[in-house]
Amino acid sequence: MTKNYFYSTLLVLFFCSFSVSAQETKQQSRLQESTSIEGLNLYPNPVSTGKVYITSKNDLDKEIQIFDVLGKKVLQTIVSSRELNVATLTPGVYIIKIKEEEASTTRKLIVR
Repeated sequence: MTKNYFYSTLLVLFFCSFSVSAQETKQQSRLQESTSIEGLNLYPNPVSTGKVYITSKNDLDKEIQIFDVLGKKVLQTIVSSRELNVATLTPGVYIIKIKEEEASTTRKLIVR
């Protein structure tokens, strides 16, 4: 009887600790979602004109980093207007990281 009680207690403790960690994971993902840039628009995508327009609800200065598919940083700049010149990039697929104040967002950018 004491063995059954012991195993039951261990089982309850295991499931209680699992539910707590699942709740922490949900809270962390909510924090990550809240740091995305509100109302962000990135157009045109794919880019064929050499210029990308970046707008957001707040329209503040944005720190831009562009990486190639291997993770190498190919462009870093701060944009105070809505226009970003990407004419120096060779055609391909890139990852663009946009940071506005404390919020940041990552998107795929295709250059033709």
